Amino acid sequence: MKKLFLLVIFFGIFASCEDVIDVELNTAPPRLVIEANCNKNSNEDQVQARVRLTTTKPFFGNENTIIEDAEVKIITEEGFIVNLEYFNNGIYMAPFPVEPGKDYRLEVIYKDETYSATEQLYNVSPLEFVEQRNDGGFTGEDIELKAFFTDPAGEQNFYYFEGLSERGDVLDVYKDEFFDGNTIFGYYLVEDLAAGDEVQFNIYGVSEAYYNFMFILLQQTSDGGGGPFETQPATVRGNIVNETNPDNFPLGYFRISEVSTLNYTVQ
Repeated sequence: MKKLFLLVIFFGIFASCEDVIDVELNTAPPRLVIEANCNKNSNEDQVQARVRLTTTKPFFGNENTIIEDAEVKIITEEGFIVNLEYFNNGIYMAPFPVEPGKDYRLEVIYKDETYSATEQLYNVSPLEFVEQRNDGGFTGEDIELKAFFTDPAGEQNFYYFEGLSERGDVLDVYKDEFFDGNTIFGYYLVEDLAAGDEVQFNIYGVSEAYYNFMFILLQQTSDGGGGPFETQPATVRGNIVNETNPDNFPLGYFRISEVSTLNYTVQ
């Protein structure tokens, strides 16, 4: 009888584990997400504007969030208007001339509401060389890479760094508070990096506001493995505002940067 009694209890517990639990989540109207990155190579006079428009969606939602019918433009300080052309996947693009110290205004019109931000070009020091170490990481058996650049002395600078490869991406931001005028590096370490792998390093000059914006985003995503534009545990406001309805603010940031790129083949 004791064996039968215990068997009944076991199956009762097992059956209870199959109960469906409905989780009630707070919902909110979708917000516009504007990823506006304008990058200038050091040997060019033009910036390539790339603006991606999507909307937020519910946690368990599967609906399409790509925006294909917005009006996107860049307006220079002199009043010259550059209309961005839609390509695909929510991406609008166009080149435009840029000069340091001048204001450039992003304007997005979507569903009769106007979103805008104003930004300037931020220059960057070039990437110089890559140093490879084969006994890095926690185990002492991983390949780690350092991409070096020299910070200009006597001026405040902020940087956004990318290390990109098929093995994984590393994103980071730096400020020169403790290395002003010195040679410093962006650090790249991912699992399974091997000889022959191609890694692209990018360093961007950015504003202090963008540094703070990305610092918070990267802190939020560092443990979850997601990218900085995945769903965030808390709302992080960028520099873009809704002029028509301030309460319906967008997510994202408008950035104009000089970029230095260095490609490296792992030895």
